[in-house]
Amino acid sequence: MQKSTDEVQMHADCVARIAGEACRRSFGTLFEFYGPRLKAYLRKLGASDGQAEEVVQDVMLTVWRKAGQFDPSKASVSTWVFRIARNRHIDTFRKTIRPELSPDEPMLQPQQPDEPDDMVSQGQIEAHVREQLKTLPSEQLDLLKAAFYEGLSHSEISETYGIPLGTVKSRIRLAFDKLRHTISRD
Repeated sequence: MQKSTDEVQMHADCVARIAGEACRRSFGTLFEFYGPRLKAYLRKLGASDGQAEEVVQDVMLTVWRKAGQFDPSKASVSTWVFRIARNRHIDTFRKTIRPELSPDEPMLQPQQPDEPDDMVSQGQIEAHVREQLKTLPSEQLDLLKAAFYEGLSHSEISETYGIPLGTVKSRIRLAFDKLRHTISRD
């Protein structure tokens, strides 16, 4: 349904009177015209009756508060009001899909300190691995240290040590196999 230019101008004048004089009659005119249309629009967007009514109230309150920001050279009153409604609907939708976080959520709790027994056994494992590292040939141990302590990629190790990339990968794999075998045996 196309609005007449008289109606478009009348609505622009209503917004101007709301901005300038806080005219309740002009606000009533806009509310009476846009209220049902906004509700129907919001229902088409998927809002329930209750949600649509809440958003309409919020939109019209925004029109009352921000009438001074309306610029008729940029948009019609209708475009302005429906844009506010669309944005409010999106905001409402986002709030409903974002779950509330419970302060009791286990993932939000600080990590509990390790038990002393766990710390001792972890220390024993680390000491055992360090001992087993000493049994590796130096050509394998040097490459492992470069990869894990220095954080070098296989390509960077190849360049640094002047060794072909395939050899780097083979030596690291052989070192892992030997460590896996000796550690699992113990």
